[in-house]
Amino acid sequence: MPGVRRFALVWPLLALIGACTAGPAETPATSTSASTNGSAPPAERVYVSLGDSYATGYRPADAGAPAGASRDGFAYVVAGQSDLRLINLACSGATSAQLRGEPGCAPGNRAPDAPDPAGRTQLDAAVQTLREHQGRVGLVTVVIGGNDLAPCARASDAVACASRAVADIRANLAAILPALREAAGDTRIVGLTYPDVFLGAWVSPAFPDGQNLARLSVTLFRDVLNAALKAEYEKIGADFVDVTAATGGYGPLTETTQDPTYGAIPTPVAKVCDLTYFCRHTDVHPTAEGHQAIASAVLEATRR
Repeated sequence: MPGVRRFALVWPLLALIGACTAGPAETPATSTSASTNGSAPPAERVYVSLGDSYATGYRPADAGAPAGASRDGFAYVVAGQSDLRLINLACSGATSAQLRGEPGCAPGNRAPDAPDPAGRTQLDAAVQTLREHQGRVGLVTVVIGGNDLAPCARASDAVACASRAVADIRANLAAILPALREAAGDTRIVGLTYPDVFLGAWVSPAFPDGQNLARLSVTLFRDVLNAALKAEYEKIGADFVDVTAATGGYGPLTETTQDPTYGAIPTPVAKVCDLTYFCRHTDVHPTAEGHQAIASAVLEATRR
């Protein structure tokens, strides 16, 4: 989800709430330094990341640093803590249809040190990468779907639009995920969802009925978007990380926390204010702490 679409996820949620080729296999690289017993060192293992701006580590311009992809992203944290070399193919702003069918990714939307897509779709690039590194891939993650809802913000029938968007996400994942599974073999694939950033409407003056909208957003994330994503990932034996749950999105709104900025507010609201830029800047992207929380949830899934 790019910064220029900061409402790409939020406004479609409002609409819903209102209605309640493969290359040859590489020869494993060898080190120039010999081990003490004369044997070759172990081959480097890699981690392949696909998705949107959550995967590229995008941060907004008003977050104290220039706007754009960053190494704050959860994928970089996961790679560092798993001793894996990250190959981040994600593209900020990508929809599930674009991941599957749109070649290329503008340089400004790529993750730091991302390979040039060279006219390939994310899916094609991922399949080729997985085959080239066969036997040396330790992890694949996918985070996609948030941008699919963006066009519904201006649709004449926003509810019908959002329903179609969720159906489109599922249809695209139904094509994307089996291709990844075939190329990845038995490598662990982890699918992710998003924090319930809309809980931040509780404290945002941009939403006159913010508290009610925040309450209703819990059902939207849990029972609509996340249920659909989980079902598709499970079809290929992938793990599904419910980032909404991991970031406290399903907690009781009757439990309060004393926030230094907003006073006594529901604990789930306080968490989303800490872990995303939504409460301060109405921006859906995670803070560095938010990416760390997502990374921790992914790492926990890989250890099960």
